[in-house]
Amino acid sequence: MPLQNIKSPLLAEGITDNLAELQELEKVTKPGFLTGYLKEISPYFADFAIRAAIAALIYLIGRKIIKWLRKMLRRALERSGADEGVRQFLDSAAKITLYFILGIAVVNQLGVETSSVVAVLGSAGLTLGLALQGSLSNFAGGVLILLFKPFKVGDYIIEDTHGNEGTVSEIMIFYTKLSTADNRTAIIPNGILANSSLTNVTQQDKRRLDVYVGISYEADLQKAKGILAGLLDREGAALKEEGVSVFVDALEDSSVRLGCRFWVATGDYWQVKWRLNEQIKEAFDANHIEIPYNQLAITVKEPDGNKIFIRKESKK
Repeated sequence: MPLQNIKSPLLAEGITDNLAELQELEKVTKPGFLTGYLKEISPYFADFAIRAAIAALIYLIGRKIIKWLRKMLRRALERSGADEGVRQFLDSAAKITLYFILGIAVVNQLGVETSSVVAVLGSAGLTLGLALQGSLSNFAGGVLILLFKPFKVGDYIIEDTHGNEGTVSEIMIFYTKLSTADNRTAIIPNGILANSSLTNVTQQDKRRLDVYVGISYEADLQKAKGILAGLLDREGAALKEEGVSVFVDALEDSSVRLGCRFWVATGDYWQVKWRLNEQIKEAFDANHIEIPYNQLAITVKEPDGNKIFIRKESKK
């Protein structure tokens, strides 16, 4: 039946589609089609092969450069005396960063658009940084502490801002553990320690010890100074070569304030201080030298008007 005599539009459309498919099949099965297709796409294969070869060369050269840079970094850290944990961390961070840059360069050479990938990674990094800014601050503080070593394990430190103090028992990347004098464990974020002023009590091998005591104005000043000088002379832990001095520190409202100043080994500081305070009290009592304290004097007049009674009580 001729095509022009077909009245049904639906049937005519189906026959037209079949004819188009037969024409396409005829093109594909025509001799030399595959050869022509390969000739058509061969420039793209050649271009990709060249790009792949250059990308492989960039990768191989980049690996050599990364190994050389990491080696130089490790040597510099070893010469600076950085902690082993810091050396490992910085080496790993440098490795990840350099290989990331190398990967971007290789992918870009292959023709992949990397600007959008970098933008997405940057946005994700910024979001993560804002969400974890406290932890990142502690992390950065831990790296700075391990790198610059303001204190080490075994040091007794005082964190001046919040008053935390104790012996450093462990330095971690996010926190530092302190063992307090009463055997409690204080865990301090490294961000606080890195951003606060610190007093490292035990970093030096010796400390100056100052002891002060007040005597009454009626007491024999030179005798009191002689007693203190004798106690310091008999103190075996005092470093005599550093000098020993006894002096009048201040004339206060109710006492003359005497001071003793000398040097001791850091480990002996508290024992010497406590022992000397006890010896001063006992020596002054034995020599009738009064150590003033706050008190209230009460005068009582008897009814006959002749006798006056004075009683002293501690002032609270």
